[in-house]
Amino acid sequence: MVNTPAAYMVPMVVEQTSRGERGYDIFSLLLKNRIVFLGTPIDDVVANLIVAQLLYLAQDDPDREIQMYINSPGGQIDAGLAIYDTMHLIQPRVATTCIGMAASMGAVLLAGGAKGKRSALPNSRILIHQASAGFQGTASDIEVQAREIIRMNARLQEMMAADTGQSVERLGHDINRDYWMSAAEAKEYGVVDLIVGQTAATVAADRAEAAVKESPGATTKPANGTR
Repeated sequence: MVNTPAAYMVPMVVEQTSRGERGYDIFSLLLKNRIVFLGTPIDDVVANLIVAQLLYLAQDDPDREIQMYINSPGGQIDAGLAIYDTMHLIQPRVATTCIGMAASMGAVLLAGGAKGKRSALPNSRILIHQASAGFQGTASDIEVQAREIIRMNARLQEMMAADTGQSVERLGHDINRDYWMSAAEAKEYGVVDLIVGQTAATVAADRAEAAVKESPGATTKPANGTR
């Protein structure tokens, strides 16, 4: 018998209905309430699941908004773009909210939400950077792959520029290195439109962080606690 760590167990929720009790796994219950949760790295399997949920909700009620929560370190470009394109294909507006972290393709999806409906929790972290890939094969194969990653990087810059309101030149400069943003900085940058769930403690923390960054010798970008 394999012991499943508690961290990987999917909680079940029992709902009382007119026909008695009905059990849902937590993600099905969220979907029932038009909430899509992206809480993993983005690969083809995850993208297919997210796309399927978006398509189902669009068919179920084309006029009702969909809420997507994002806590993801990013992942495969093609998989992320499949989600992004579906968000813009379907009729319902997709509101995006960052909880924890939205990095790389996660940040692209966050910024790609419906304008005015993109948000972040106060302690969220957002990362944008260049597209990257590991190459192998013959010299000719590597050359082809390098051209493709350069093309995709340019495409992602154009998309992020359109979604954030920043210039392509500014994006190109900022993503030369990992560019981390707090929730407040992401709002200023145009990745999100509002910060939700602010408390007196997080407001004070924002002020303290801003004071540190304005002090002599401070870096222009927040340090990343982990890669």
